[in-house]
Amino acid sequence: MTEVSEQEALDAYSQLVTRVAEQLAPSVANLRVMRRARGGRVPVGLGSAVVLTPDGFLLTSAHVVAGRTNGGRAGLTDGRELSFEVVGRDDLSELAVLRAEGDDLAPAELGDAESLRVGQLVVAIGNPHGFAGSVTAGVVSALGRSLPTPGRGRMIDNVIQTDAALNPGNSGGALVDGRGRVVGVNTAVAGIGLGLAVPINTTTRRVIGALMTEGRVRRAYLGVGGGTRPLPPRTARNVGRRTCVEIVEVAPGSPAEAAGLRAEDLVVAVGGQPVETVTDLQRLMVADLIGAPVALSVIRQGRALEVELVPDELTS
Repeated sequence: MTEVSEQEALDAYSQLVTRVAEQLAPSVANLRVMRRARGGRVPVGLGSAVVLTPDGFLLTSAHVVAGRTNGGRAGLTDGRELSFEVVGRDDLSELAVLRAEGDDLAPAELGDAESLRVGQLVVAIGNPHGFAGSVTAGVVSALGRSLPTPGRGRMIDNVIQTDAALNPGNSGGALVDGRGRVVGVNTAVAGIGLGLAVPINTTTRRVIGALMTEGRVRRAYLGVGGGTRPLPPRTARNVGRRTCVEIVEVAPGSPAEAAGLRAEDLVVAVGGQPVETVTDLQRLMVADLIGAPVALSVIRQGRALEVELVPDELTS
């Protein structure tokens, strides 16, 4: 077998990053967020956004358009500047949908973060200046992280951690896999050389769809942050599945705290429906559960428990 030289490997890496950057650059917009003031509108922030549809729907981070704003200007790499309005913002998933006044935009292809693996190459693409994208590359350094959100200690689960550096103005930009598919929305710096991105998966696709059509998301709220974890072998045999959601944090004043749930509890079912991953848990948090008692099947220190709680409505 022919050995690949270090130089050849570097060239292949460079070619992949360059191809992905060229592919996605037209689909990432610069945002200048504005608010009304005496004498007109004034800029209050910068960010990036990903083009969802040719007729002007854009996806960005909720914090980019937070506060007293209803729109601004979106700049594209082809030189166009388009006015946009905020269609809907969901602080609890850290996602927002905008509508720009334009057509014939270049939509990005959405991927599925559930297929990501630690060590996989990813590229972070933003557009802080409007005419040339900002590109950094790295690897997925962790999966299943939780990101605290402002207000009542809620958490965004299943966040992607990457060492692709995030530059100022890149929030709301695309985290892309090696095939040029958007697998996350860059949202925060976790430390020196570390960034966090909200994953694109079944749950967040539903959030995006609800924001596009209704401008809001209505769902149940338990008040736990957690991650997908393997079950101990004996417990796995007893419950008939290999993984669960381990509670990492319980939000103060939440339904979970009121029901007595604790950190390190292992959630294996909600209302009789199996829970093997954080995505499973998120998918079960439908509007019908709001205000209705529901049983959680939990493993605590090796013992099986049934815990009843009453979910609140997840609100911004």
